[in-house]
Amino acid sequence: MTVTLHGYKFSVYSRIPRMICHEKGIELEWVEVNPFDDTTPESYETLHPFRRVPVLQHDDFTLYETGAISRYLDENFPGPSLQPKNPRHRARMAQTISIVDAYVYWPLVRQVFSHRVFAPRFGEPSDEDAIAAGLATSKGVLAALEDLASGDAGIISAQVTLADFHLVAMIDYFVMADEGAAMLARYEKLSAWWDGIRARDSVIQTAPL
Repeated sequence: MTVTLHGYKFSVYSRIPRMICHEKGIELEWVEVNPFDDTTPESYETLHPFRRVPVLQHDDFTLYETGAISRYLDENFPGPSLQPKNPRHRARMAQTISIVDAYVYWPLVRQVFSHRVFAPRFGEPSDEDAIAAGLATSKGVLAALEDLASGDAGIISAQVTLADFHLVAMIDYFVMADEGAAMLARYEKLSAWWDGIRARDSVIQTAPL
C-alpha cells in the first residue's frame, strides 16, 4: 500500500498528517507542492480543485482537507488510536480541531508567525499592524483553549488525540515569535501541555524550521 502526501514543508496543515503518520508508523512518500508558487502545474487541480495542500493518495484513493485526511489515517491504519472512544471526549476533540481551524490559525500563524518570523527570515517585508492585531486576538483564543483544558473531557488528557497535533502545529509557530512565547507562558495548562507534547518524536522530526 503506497501512501503519498502532497504538501508544502512550511504548511501547518501539511505537517499535521505527517505527525500522525509518524505516530502510527505509516511510511509516507512526500511530494513537495508550493501552493503559493505560480509554477505549480495545472495538472495538480486533478488532485485538489482549489490548488491547496495537503492531498493524500493511498493507492487509488485521493483525499484532500486535513481533517478528513487525519481521520482516514487514524481509522484505516494500525497503530495507536488517536481518537477517544468516549463520546464526550471525542466531541471535545472535534470541537478543539474546529476552534483551531476557525480561530487559532489566522492570528497565531498568518499574522504573528508569518510577519514576525517567516517573512524576515526569507527577506520579505513584515507588517507590524498585522502582528499587533494577531497578538490582540490571540489572547482570547488562548484563554478559551485554557478553559477547555480542564476536566476529564479536556483537550489535555492522558490520551494523545488528533486535536493535539492540530494544535501543536499552530503553537509551534506561534512561540517562535518572542511575543507568542511570552503570551503562552501566561496560560498554565496550555504551557504544561506544550512542554510535554513538543518532546514527542513526531513533533521533533517534522519541525519545518
